[in-house]
Amino acid sequence: MSAFGKILFICDDKAYANKIKEHLLKFGEYVLITESTAQAGVVSLQHSLFDLIIIRYAIPDLDILSTIAELKKVDPDCVIVVLLEVEEHNQGNQFADVGAYEVLGWPVDFDKLKFVVEKGIRLHMSLTAGRKMVQGLKENNQALEKQNTLLAKRIEDSTSNLSRLYEDLRSTYMRTIRVLAQAIDARDHYTHSHSENVARYAVAICNQLRLPAKEVELVRQAAELHDLGKIGISDSILLKPSGLTPAEWEEIKKHPTIGAQILEPLTFLNGVVDLVRQHHEHYDGTGYPEGRKGEDILLGARIIHVADSYEAMRSARSYRKIPLLKEEAILEIKVNSGTQFDPRIVEAFLKIVDSL
Repeated sequence: MSAFGKILFICDDKAYANKIKEHLLKFGEYVLITESTAQAGVVSLQHSLFDLIIIRYAIPDLDILSTIAELKKVDPDCVIVVLLEVEEHNQGNQFADVGAYEVLGWPVDFDKLKFVVEKGIRLHMSLTAGRKMVQGLKENNQALEKQNTLLAKRIEDSTSNLSRLYEDLRSTYMRTIRVLAQAIDARDHYTHSHSENVARYAVAICNQLRLPAKEVELVRQAAELHDLGKIGISDSILLKPSGLTPAEWEEIKKHPTIGAQILEPLTFLNGVVDLVRQHHEHYDGTGYPEGRKGEDILLGARIIHVADSYEAMRSARSYRKIPLLKEEAILEIKVNSGTQFDPRIVEAFLKIVDSL
């Protein structure tokens, strides 16, 4: 199936634009709109939704940082690719800091451009869907509360039918939230399937500990949703390729609390909420958001913390292009046993890690 999407190309050089457009049209069935100035590009975005925006940095008098900021004001989820000239290679980080998705040097590597365009368009579609889901969740929360009231009034004479309806609503909520969590992972192509993998590792640890099936299911659900709160963290922080400032790190540390707040209205997820809130607490009390310590941290949260940390180390990230080798990641888990991680969980993890 051919790739498709709508692309805005901001470029003042007609020959340069035609060369890029010629290659893009070979990649897929894209609709391309070209504007010669940044102002015209912003106006075009105000009138139409685009799946990807490409900007040629060499436009005379272009204040690209302000342009990116203006585009983000119009569409916070817009995915922006900057094409640099050869002498500008070292300026990539500053564009990423304000929300650019990717920066490509000249001459353009068209294979990489094809990859970035396809990933960027899929990312924008996921983010747009995720934002709609958040709004839908807010509206559905009110509907669910009304439905709960109706259940209470009619429970005596229609228990069977209403229970089935409640389970249907619950299943719908879980499907919606899972899709939202997957959309959050997709904001960065490096973290695709992160939550799914964390859930798989966490369940394996639970089974090694011989936990009851009900508790294993709670841990699995919480692991799938553990990064839900990142919907409230800006792309410029989540996708930053360099180190975070203290203020940015404080923003990152809010995501467990944000995730718990999103889930709290869903009463059937009561057992999951605290696991999501506590999944970054450290065994020695140095974690966040509450600085809990030892057994004061829920067992399921301690399990998810080990699974999450291992999966993160074994994956490429925007700030670390090359993942740790399996042996390196395992060593990190061992070294931090008793400080960051519960030794009991580490022991169980080491027994099953070769099967992951």
